[in-house]
Amino acid sequence: MTRLVLGIDEAGRGPALGAMVVAAVALEPSASRRLSRAGVADSKRFGSGADAHAIRSELAKLIQAHAAFFCLEVCEVETIDAYVHRGALNVLERERAEALVRAAPPCKRIVADGKRMFGALRGSFPHLEATDRAESKHVAVAAASILAKVRRDELFAQIVARYEPQFGPIRGGGYVNARTRAFTDAYQAHFGTLPPEARTSWPWAKKD
Repeated sequence: MTRLVLGIDEAGRGPALGAMVVAAVALEPSASRRLSRAGVADSKRFGSGADAHAIRSELAKLIQAHAAFFCLEVCEVETIDAYVHRGALNVLERERAEALVRAAPPCKRIVADGKRMFGALRGSFPHLEATDRAESKHVAVAAASILAKVRRDELFAQIVARYEPQFGPIRGGGYVNARTRAFTDAYQAHFGTLPPEARTSWPWAKKD
């Protein structure tokens, strides 16, 4: 009988710029213990910035080395906008999580971060547990949070590299803040439109 635990989490749901990433990681109990001793925990515990990204990146390599299964679903900006325009961002996240579960090997438990978000999936997967703050309680979910965050940060770094030569340092991580708005305002002033990496379904991302 399988002893695998599958954890599911996302990164990048809230930003104005860039993709959202949903990740799944399946771990044997021995791998969970090994990764926990190595420092795998909720990705948010490591903070932000280059040092935090470096720590998460090293942990991501360990996770990939010890996981029985891992997989990522990248939700591009165009897809996010299409779902948000019809009030269905939660549906998008559930659909991508369901795809990950179906791609995974049979697991004893499935744990997803977000009670309200993923509770509906129990109809298809009765052994799924939808739990708030699951990344702080289950190593498999913490591992998924790290893989999702590392990939999200890599994708955002590509945005930064694309535009910094013309617009200077891009700060704020693409989230809702004045530093992100400074970049989108500068881009709109130059090109008359938002950058293609901006979520047009986020009203505050648009220039007044």
